[in-house]
Amino acid sequence: MTEQAMKPIWYFVGLMLTAMGILIFAAGIYQLFNPPEVRTVLAESHANIWWGAIMFLFGGFMYLKTGRKQ
Repeated sequence: MTEQAMKPIWYFVGLMLTAMGILIFAAGIYQLFNPPEVRTVLAESHANIWWGAIMFLFGGFMYLKTGRKQ
């Protein structure tokens, strides 16, 4: 019988950041093509696209780095 090592907490944090980054990025792409009626100052910088991409990349990095067998 083989023992399975426990996954570190950073594995799940990376998985969650990756999933949230995809959702935020998709919402930003949607708002890029369908802008809301009320415009804010930061709407022109498309912060949700940038932060969604950053969260996806960082979460993917953490997920892949901590998901390997030791």
